[in-house]
Order: sequence, then structure tokens, then C-alpha cells
Amino acid sequence: MHQREAIFPENPKRHALYEMHGYSAAIRSGDLLFVSGQVGSREDGSPEPDFASQVERAFDNLKATLAAAGCTFDDIVDVTTFHTDPENQFDTIMKVKQNVFSAPPYPNWTAIGVNWLAGFDFEIKVIARIP
Repeated sequence: MHQREAIFPENPKRHALYEMHGYSAAIRSGDLLFVSGQVGSREDGSPEPDFASQVERAFDNLKATLAAAGCTFDDIVDVTTFHTDPENQFDTIMKVKQNVFSAPPYPNWTAIGVNWLAGFDFEIKVIARIP
């Protein structure tokens, strides 16, 4: 049986946010990395007010967490995103997504509409294979 190992991005300010809320940025189990939902939060944990910037920052926060485990976006196999207004947000999200995942093979992707994300409008969680 594999032991779980907590993974955190290098930014110590973000560590305080994870500790305050009682969860890990990601868990390594064997050669898999399970990344908690990443939002478009600023350094102090507050939401980025512009939606497009919030989505970009969520991907930046995801990138930092992946990097802490030695992964990149290319190692992602499964994506789940949460959206507060999917119909109106879709085009913006797709523009950012196409910059991050610009060529096949694309990861699996499930998008879920929700009515609350603790002040955020977009959240992304992934599973990656650690190289």
C-alpha cells in the first residue's frame, strides 16, 4: 500500500491558507497526484475580481502545485472544473483552456455547474501521473 504524501506549492502564503482550511494542495499516492480544487485567488486568498483573470490565476495556482510534485500540464489525465455560470463563462474558460492544452491528446474533462464556490466563480481540480 502506498503512503500518502502532502504536496504544497512553494509560496509560503498559500501554505497558511491550506492550513487554515485543513486540507493539502495535493496528495501524492504512488505515481498519481490528486490536486485539490484550485481557484483564482490572489496571494492573500481573496478572489481575483475579473473573471478571465480569475481563470488564468486558477491555472497559475494549479501549475505551481503540479510543479511542486515534478509535474506539468502534460501530466494531467483527468480534469474537473466547477462553474457558477457555465453558459456565460464558457467562452472565456475555453480561451484559457486552449492556451494550456493546445494539442492532443487532451485530458479527460468534466465541467459542473454550481451555485457557490466561496466567493469564486471557477475552480479546477485534476489528477496527474507523476513522471
